[in-house]
Amino acid sequence: MTGATDRDLADAANRLGAALLAVEWTLSSAESSTAGLIGHAITMVSGASRYYVGGVIAYSNLAKVLELGVSEELIANHGAVSVEVAEAMVEGVRSRFDTDLAVAVTGIAGPDAGGTAKPIGLHFVAACRRGHPATVERHVFTRDREGNKAEAALAALELALREIDAG
Repeated sequence: MTGATDRDLADAANRLGAALLAVEWTLSSAESSTAGLIGHAITMVSGASRYYVGGVIAYSNLAKVLELGVSEELIANHGAVSVEVAEAMVEGVRSRFDTDLAVAVTGIAGPDAGGTAKPIGLHFVAACRRGHPATVERHVFTRDREGNKAEAALAALELALREIDAG
């Protein structure tokens, strides 16, 4: 198995869309390792424009800095794949899009770790509700590159659902 299936992502995106509509919240996303997969899953749901404002694919460190306001010092001190950067990404996108809820993902999809000592499959998934601190989860997925990306996207959708339930 390569990881979460398209059906898993579609199911989670449908549940998330229904939950967002029920509470009348808006959503934005910031993606590094998933490179748009979260936004793709969300927008596969008809009517997603009623709650999904948009997202940023911040694959490079430069994009994280310029588009999301992540500090260069934070990346230098903790690495792009870290709790701290995931938190800064989700807070940056939520603020920039002025949404009620945001999700963000940064990670190492594999098959190599790009010269870091961090394990292949390591991902930090974050969510942030307006007026609340970010929640960040650490995951290590053990699939292939495509599977790790899908698992991370699914984890972000599921975390967003839990944030709505907590709100």
